Amino acid sequence: MLAGLAFKRKWQNKRKAEGKPYDKPNIVTGANVQVCWEKLARYFEVELKEVRLRDGYYVMDPEKAVEMVDENTICVAAILGSTLNGEFEDVKLSNDLMVEKNKETGWDTPIHVDAASGGFIAPFIQPELEWDFRLPLVKSINVSGHKYGLVYAGIGWVVWRNKVDLPEELIFHINYLGADQPTFTLNFSKGSSQVIAQYYQLIRLGYEGYKNVMENCRDNMLVLKQGLEKTGKFNIVSKDNGVPLVAFSLKDNSNHNEFEVSEMLRRFGWIVPAYTMPPDAQHITVLRVVIREDFSRTLAERLVFDIEKVLHELETLPSRIRITAKIILADDEKAAAANKEKRDLEKTREITTVWRKFVMQRKMNGVC
Repeated sequence: MLAGLAFKRKWQNKRKAEGKPYDKPNIVTGANVQVCWEKLARYFEVELKEVRLRDGYYVMDPEKAVEMVDENTICVAAILGSTLNGEFEDVKLSNDLMVEKNKETGWDTPIHVDAASGGFIAPFIQPELEWDFRLPLVKSINVSGHKYGLVYAGIGWVVWRNKVDLPEELIFHINYLGADQPTFTLNFSKGSSQVIAQYYQLIRLGYEGYKNVMENCRDNMLVLKQGLEKTGKFNIVSKDNGVPLVAFSLKDNSNHNEFEVSEMLRRFGWIVPAYTMPPDAQHITVLRVVIREDFSRTLAERLVFDIEKVLHELETLPSRIRITAKIILADDEKAAAANKEKRDLEKTREITTVWRKFVMQRKMNGVC
């Protein structure tokens, strides 16, 4: 949100200097973005132009994203580690395509990288991957320490490429603590425990330590993935070269679906979320397991074992989907019968009313 605010203000200042309208800023990103981007758009009045997903491609398509960029685009937001399936978006391709478009149009549309998860993964197990300030259009990066920085919730950073990328007017300076203190934040007073914990982890683990942790997470992810594949019941939606997580869906959900699997796994102590994909892949439902430092190989094997037990139990149960369909059909039949009865009653009342009018007219004419 801070990075988006900086992009908006810098874009507005440039448009004002050029004498152009500055009231309709937009950000181009994929439909797979985390809810914080929707908050940014709503709170700071920025249009969110989302590249829709499609079957088999669940991240932002760089080519489609660049096509949506216009003179009011304050930045293109790329995700290094999608919340939905952990996949790294192709930041380098987005950069290269945007460089060409900027040359053609005379714009200087920048890129922000949301590396909330991937920022603590890619540098240690994919150091050759270009996604950061090695790319000229990447002006800011955010990363969460409370994810793969291995610290409890409540810490994260945004880092800018240069001072000029953060407008000075957004920075406040205070001196009542004894010295000049620049501050740019949406938070007010809060504890420093997360900062201290992160400082400890960085010193204690160092590069080699984080590298070992991330490699171990990746290895345990592969154990879980291979175990699920061996059941023959699932399609794997996640990628190996992203966040160490496994996102998977049932090959056959005509009798039982992923939400039932998620619900029954709770009995074994597992909270495995099931959710639908964003537009235009909302017909796909997936389960997701995120592999953290404390998720061991033994736990991965146990989870596969418990999932197999759940699948076996579901096979012995009647299909909730078909039962629901039968209930709906029965309700429809009852509703149809009730409507028919209502129509028959209304027709009888109508005939009675007409007959009464006829009789009254005959009486008034002295016939009866």
